[in-house]
Amino acid sequence: MSPDERGVQPEERLAAALARLILDPAAPPARHIAVGAASPIPAAACWLVAKSGHPVRLSLLHKRSGNPFTEGSRELFDLTGQGRIDLFFLGGGQIDGEANINLIGTGEWPGAGVRFPGSFGSAFMYFMTPRTILFREEHSPRVLVPRVAHVSAPGVSPPEVFRRGTAQALVTGRCVFRFDPARARFSLESAHPGESLASIRAETGFDFDAPAAVPATPDPTEAELALLRGPVCDEMAETYPEFCARVWGRALAA
Repeated sequence: MSPDERGVQPEERLAAALARLILDPAAPPARHIAVGAASPIPAAACWLVAKSGHPVRLSLLHKRSGNPFTEGSRELFDLTGQGRIDLFFLGGGQIDGEANINLIGTGEWPGAGVRFPGSFGSAFMYFMTPRTILFREEHSPRVLVPRVAHVSAPGVSPPEVFRRGTAQALVTGRCVFRFDPARARFSLESAHPGESLASIRAETGFDFDAPAAVPATPDPTEAELALLRGPVCDEMAETYPEFCARVWGRALAA
């Protein structure tokens, strides 16, 4: 992916799209957001929300300075179990049309096929967080599948199973999907530049709903770009130096 004619990087557009979902007035408030490891674009979205003046508490795993966690994921799970985390991000080696995610692998269990990195408490976070935004840059039939090979964390559960929330949306390198838990189904909300309903359907393994005219994903505003390229990059440079160097040209520390 390359910058558009305005010089907007794809990562900046994705961060702005995630930030809009975080601030969705129709969703429960996101007062405390947690971001896992190796998640630079969700982290950028959260910092964009914070630097825009919204009163939000951020807890980012692996950030050395300003990180409230001293025991990493153990404290994250404790806070989530207590209902003190409002929003989290999850991805998957596979994601299907019912918002199930697979972080285990493909092929017969155990050991056959491709191995993914592991579930790492994803089911607990999915069940116990009121809002989850699914995020995966790669949008292809090998990732967005008709049915995941193994369910690390289900998108919906039977009525008798307690869970605080489910997926709010799925953001990919091609589009934004909204998720309807009552129907266990995605609908296409917007397409990124260069994409169409036909191109998105061709690269999506599951079926989804779509309007007759698909809106374009909004560009980041000039104010958002200024924040991303300045204060947001400043906050992220310690944890994601290579990302900041690649996207914003921030020189790596010697």
